[in-house]
Amino acid sequence: MSSSQILKGILEGCLLSIIAKGETYGYEMIEKLDHYGFTMVKEGSIYPLLLRMKKQGLVETSQKQLPSGGPKRKYYTITEHGRRELETFKGNWNAISTSVTKLMKEESHSECIKEE
Repeated sequence: MSSSQILKGILEGCLLSIIAKGETYGYEMIEKLDHYGFTMVKEGSIYPLLLRMKKQGLVETSQKQLPSGGPKRKYYTITEHGRRELETFKGNWNAISTSVTKLMKEESHSECIKEE
């Protein structure tokens, strides 16, 4: 299984978490993901996901003019439905990550015992 397959399954929850912290735009989300170690996520990969999230009613968008006078920028905010989805994601993620961590630790421990 490639890391991109795993990433696709968790990226929506991560984006909702970023957007829940405050109104943000696409490139800023990429920078925040990069800060948290998601260096493999590229700008072009999040826009289809953001569009789908908007169609599902998880986020809303607004266009804002830049103070510098540049082109308008699309900002994303989380909706109440998006907040509920984020809470569901957090619960699912905690259960899955706890189980995977437990399994990997036990597997690692049993390999050490076999080697002795």
